[in-house]
Amino acid sequence: MNRPRVLVSRTLPRQVEERLEQCFVVIRQRHDRFLRTIELVETSQGADALLVTPVDRIDADTAARLPDRVKVIATYSAGHDHLDVATLNRRGIQVSNTPDVLTDATADIAMLCLLGAARAAPAAMQWLREGGSREWSPLDHLGLDISGRVLGILGMGRIGAATAYRAHAFGMIVRYWNRSTVEHPLPFETHPVGSLDELFASSDFLSLHCAYSAETHHIADRRRLSLMPRKGVLINTARGELVDEPALLSALDSGALFGAGLDVFANEPRIDDRLRNHPRIFALPHIGSATISTRIAMGHAAVDNLIAFFETGAVRSPVHPVPDGRTTPEK
Repeated sequence: MNRPRVLVSRTLPRQVEERLEQCFVVIRQRHDRFLRTIELVETSQGADALLVTPVDRIDADTAARLPDRVKVIATYSAGHDHLDVATLNRRGIQVSNTPDVLTDATADIAMLCLLGAARAAPAAMQWLREGGSREWSPLDHLGLDISGRVLGILGMGRIGAATAYRAHAFGMIVRYWNRSTVEHPLPFETHPVGSLDELFASSDFLSLHCAYSAETHHIADRRRLSLMPRKGVLINTARGELVDEPALLSALDSGALFGAGLDVFANEPRIDDRLRNHPRIFALPHIGSATISTRIAMGHAAVDNLIAFFETGAVRSPVHPVPDGRTTPEK
């Protein structure tokens, strides 16, 4: 029996590459680099499936141009806002993601961002890089305590809950807002709030863990950021487009907010230099899932989805559109 042909858009961990070669005929580009849309379409000719990454954007136009032979797309990510799932499904193409394997790694990064921003680490690190030559002063590099402070979680799914566990260990008070009932309450006291405005207004630290959609675009906008307590801190490890970045910069520059911890940005990898270099922003280059074991597990999850499709006709972790055009949220 002929093995299915799978286009793999980027080089993956060795263990995953070896498994792909065992199960499929692998189509790949000559060099490991970002594929432009036209290159993605051209390279997919003759493929039965695609294994793509979050930087491979397949919008409605690109989805319409994919060969009829392509019947399944596995994305090497939990997020799937880079894919027009509704258009792909209308073309008979199933879409899968990797929702269960990067929870702890991303929650760790959320806490790193929280701590880095709270302790004013960006300015302190810059001072050190520039020589750190002046004598110690009691007023140098002052940050915020986090024990006893309120952490607001926007989106109490898997990653939000894992972040809450970590924050609780640091003595933080956890409040949250979720658009649906939380099915598995945490084994310590948490405080649901009735609205997004209440969450922003009552959170000393606010961490974003919701999926990106038209509904959540700029959910942290100028008005909501202004509701946060003075010297508040915003954390984002979900998607850059959740935050109105010019509004965030204004809040930081005016002193309304103390800091921000960001692992994601709008228009990645073309990050606004004002965000990249701001002394009050603890910035990381989208490394939420970047541990060796997590990236390997993500790859195996993507391969599992492809194998399941070709064996049973259905992927293991499907992504479905919902009636208003959004896709189902990360859990």
